[in-house]
Amino acid sequence: MKSPVLLTYKILKEKAFNSDLDESWIEWAIEMIDAGYESINLYELAGTTKPYNQFQLKDLTDKVFKDLNLDYSDKTTALKNYVYFLLISNIDKPEKYHEVLGEFRNIYYELNTDAKFQDLALLYWAKDDLLHSDFQHYWNGANRTNIDQIIRDQFELYIEKFAEKK
Repeated sequence: MKSPVLLTYKILKEKAFNSDLDESWIEWAIEMIDAGYESINLYELAGTTKPYNQFQLKDLTDKVFKDLNLDYSDKTTALKNYVYFLLISNIDKPEKYHEVLGEFRNIYYELNTDAKFQDLALLYWAKDDLLHSDFQHYWNGANRTNIDQIIRDQFELYIEKFAEKK
């Protein structure tokens, strides 16, 4: 039986938003093969090395997605699943909170400051300030001793919201 590959959520989001392909796509292809997925195009993607030709890789990934029956046509669903993936895979990793919140900040900007991601963007700025100083003004009551717990609590709230909508 094939195991799910969590990185697929990121790859589907990247494909839906027509992002440039990078090393993470190659890593994903290798993980997919390790998980038992097979496709000549997937093998070709896994063996791709730099420099990347974006045009060729976009065509190749179209074939891989078709081979594996992966649908990226609904940007909203792709993004929602990617956000859920980020939350679930990082909730217990405070050392990655700043990086993950940076991704949420980017999504916030990409979606023209979508209110659904505002709290996560504010937490990014609060965490960023607290990495460099003792003060921040983005999140009421957050300080160096409690910021990671606040982030974890917010991740849990977002996960609950996703669970309610499924």
